[in-house]
Amino acid sequence: MGLKLSLTEAERSRLIEMAWEDRTPFEMIRLQYGLTEGSVIDFMRNNMKKSSFRMWRKRMNGRLTKHLALNSASVRASQLNSDPSANKKGVSI
Repeated sequence: MGLKLSLTEAERSRLIEMAWEDRTPFEMIRLQYGLTEGSVIDFMRNNMKKSSFRMWRKRMNGRLTKHLALNSASVRASQLNSDPSANKKGVSI
């Protein structure tokens, strides 16, 4: 799974919480726990009930906020869309 060290119950609980949070990107989990996105998926599969894991995967699938690169692109796009002066200049997305 690629863990740097074995996790305590509190650390496992925090990791699951971070994985469920919309605004915590996988890159942050990698920095804190050394887990790639695939490793987080494996961790969640092994530490959750089957139905909870399926619900989590469905929720995370394609979620822009779980990836820094995708998240920053969507933030830039929303800023352009909300800036009236940008739209007057013919900027489109």
